[in-house]
Amino acid sequence: MKRLLISALLAAALPAAAQDLLVRDATVHTAGSAGTLRDHDVLVQGGVVRAIGPDLAAPAGVPVIEAKGRPLTPGLFGGLTGLGIEEVSGERATVDSGLALGAMTPAHEGSSWRPEFDVDVAFNPHSAAIGVNRVEGITFTVLSPAALPGGSFVAGQGSAVLLDGRYDAAIPGTRSLFIDLGSDASGLSGGSRAGQWMLLEQAVAEARGGGGEGLLTRAGRAALARYLAGGRVVFHVDRAADIRRVLAFAKQQGMRPVIAGGNEAWRVADELKAANAVVLLDSLANLPDNFDSLSSSLENAARLHRAGVRVGFTQRGDATHNARKVRQLAGNAVAHGLPWEAGLAALTSVPADTFGLGGQRGRIAVGLAADLVLWSGDPLEVTTVAEQVWFGGVPASMRSRQTELRDRYLAPKGDLPRAYTR
Repeated sequence: MKRLLISALLAAALPAAAQDLLVRDATVHTAGSAGTLRDHDVLVQGGVVRAIGPDLAAPAGVPVIEAKGRPLTPGLFGGLTGLGIEEVSGERATVDSGLALGAMTPAHEGSSWRPEFDVDVAFNPHSAAIGVNRVEGITFTVLSPAALPGGSFVAGQGSAVLLDGRYDAAIPGTRSLFIDLGSDASGLSGGSRAGQWMLLEQAVAEARGGGGEGLLTRAGRAALARYLAGGRVVFHVDRAADIRRVLAFAKQQGMRPVIAGGNEAWRVADELKAANAVVLLDSLANLPDNFDSLSSSLENAARLHRAGVRVGFTQRGDATHNARKVRQLAGNAVAHGLPWEAGLAALTSVPADTFGLGGQRGRIAVGLAADLVLWSGDPLEVTTVAEQVWFGGVPASMRSRQTELRDRYLAPKGDLPRAYTR
């Protein structure tokens, strides 16, 4: 109820189109070089942070939000998800994240390898799953195409998107190519890791104009070629030996590698540091549930951080509908040795820098967009809630399908819920 009251007061204080506000007396977690600033104010004008400091004067007409010492952070990264391209996981017609041309009728001709596949165009900013996660402080995600049976382990492309309800949500310059490797992708590569590297080498040769057997279309060759000149490629891979092979391949082919998963990444921390590679971890991975993850450890993030490797977080399993639980990954990593500030950075500045948003978002700093979250307490604690989210200084609605259902069926004391009639 406290959360609803605060949201109502903030909504009343700020008109829908407002881009100006002053957050007074907050514990400002900048996620940048300034660290944590206690008892500081943040002035936002025109959707951009204009000043940070104690006892700032509020310009005439600018609404003031009294934080009373509560934490203020940048908006959080939801991980690699299908937010906006996956509505109901069990209803295939609402899932647009994967391409499986090889599973079509025998009349289909051509290769199932389509690196030109780009999920951005299927994004629906009004997906119910977005609202559920936005009210928990998630302001941006990276759309991750899925490698499906009948498709390729080169899953396709996706960009970082803002979750503020805009149709043109994909952020220019943030597109990445996604490649799944290891045992999870063995069914798409003839049952062998060696087959994966053979096919990748062939695809690269075709993209470079070196001939081949027609693995790629003309559009596919052009798409892959763009990543051979410093493009960002996200490799879903866990086994230490496979990570080392990815780093060597990426260096040879001119790619900027991002490791997603990385359950055994701590074993090759020095190689990851030397390659300047970012690792997006699921820090709850602790059990050897397959032969790629025998060395999984709850201390994975802490060990990588100590070695100087930049760490972020993304979930396995139901990462889309439960993107908001990424805070739990950060909190768990902190509980197992990762410094608190590094845990917050892994949800904000590290993914922003990794995917090309660092000059716009991911920190609370003068000149950056005012994508902010005011919290009831420590944002890495699961009992904490987001009291208000702002995009560019504009307050987001703090209602979702879940809050609507709660209010519909929550009975007032001594009465029936309003969804029922007597």
